[in-house]
Amino acid sequence: MSDKSIAIIGGGIGGVSAALNLLRAGFDVHVYEQSRALREVGAGINMNPNAVRVIHTLGLSDNLARLGVMPLAVHQQRWDDGLTLLRAPLGIEVERHFGFRQYQSHRADVLKMLVDALPPERMHIAHRLTGFSERGDKIEAQFENGTRASVDVLIGADGIHSTVQRQLFGATPPRFTGCAAYRGLVLAEKVKHLGLEVVLQLTMGPGKHFVRYFVAGMRYVNFVAIIEQDSWTKESWTDRGDINEARTAFAGWHKDVVGVLEAVDETFIWGLFDRAPLARWSVGRVTLLGDACHPMLPFMAQGAAQAIEDGPTLTACLQKYDDIPEALARYQALRLPRTAHVQSLAANNKIRFHLPDGPEQMARDAKMAAGGTDFSFKAIEWIYGYDPAVAVETGSLGLPPQPNLSTPT
Repeated sequence: MSDKSIAIIGGGIGGVSAALNLLRAGFDVHVYEQSRALREVGAGINMNPNAVRVIHTLGLSDNLARLGVMPLAVHQQRWDDGLTLLRAPLGIEVERHFGFRQYQSHRADVLKMLVDALPPERMHIAHRLTGFSERGDKIEAQFENGTRASVDVLIGADGIHSTVQRQLFGATPPRFTGCAAYRGLVLAEKVKHLGLEVVLQLTMGPGKHFVRYFVAGMRYVNFVAIIEQDSWTKESWTDRGDINEARTAFAGWHKDVVGVLEAVDETFIWGLFDRAPLARWSVGRVTLLGDACHPMLPFMAQGAAQAIEDGPTLTACLQKYDDIPEALARYQALRLPRTAHVQSLAANNKIRFHLPDGPEQMARDAKMAAGGTDFSFKAIEWIYGYDPAVAVETGSLGLPPQPNLSTPT
């Protein structure tokens, strides 16, 4: 066991996966979660090969395979007639090229898998961080329940509302992106008559788009129906939604979109928020991870994957550099450019997915048909082929050869 003690604030997918990486490397790590029960808000999650590579190093690839569904292709189509705009193979072809598969999973299943792999004595629920302070060469974290923890390193993996980030850099409220998402699960049996393919399906149209895929061993279809709106006035980012409003918003869309929404019993509506990339993540012995430092729109299917990548990068930096501030500065230097670029591409996809019918939309469709928004394995190599441990050794920032490349989700 390393003599370095580490506290991770936040027990979500990013925080727990980072803890597993650090624990396997011999660090004395504990996770502090503010909720009284561990849970992941949301339904589906795409575990792309760059995330699955990390899960494999944690010895959990077989578990993930049992929990997930392997999509055969990514399919993007027009909103009304279902005309194919882009179709590219996934499945075994992805594994052949990158060495790891892609899975579509339930977020709660993935979190439970990670938590089950963490020794229970290293997870502390009902610990809401109120602040932290330097005590010599230690960081002392203070929690609402009166607990204090003195550690060598403090990691804020506490989401877009991060208490750690707020104390480091001041209060900067996240920005509403102009999008809301109806999300939920439908029993696969209820939409059997639609004959849905086992693909990552994205249907794009004026001012909105619709994503659906199978999860939980094909028992459910996960859907996300994204609409543009001017403001978010609800008290919470996620509230129970009115499925009739979603059905009305997507009336006249392709039959599979309408058919899935007709089968929905319950939905939640989310306001989609993000932040501009931070100038820095680390101060001394404190740093950030996941949505605490790089929240992004879900339009690249990379939010969780980028958080999962953070963990092994941070671990390798702490192994390589004895000086903790130097290690955290190096972690920031390696991760910030890559995550900022993915953030920007996700934001750009909002524009591309939601073009109104007209000249720009026709130009987009023609470009996609001609391979101009290339989803070839060569084009996505920089995302799917990224290895955090190798990046620490080589100094790779994990950026595409052409930084302006628009990579579709």
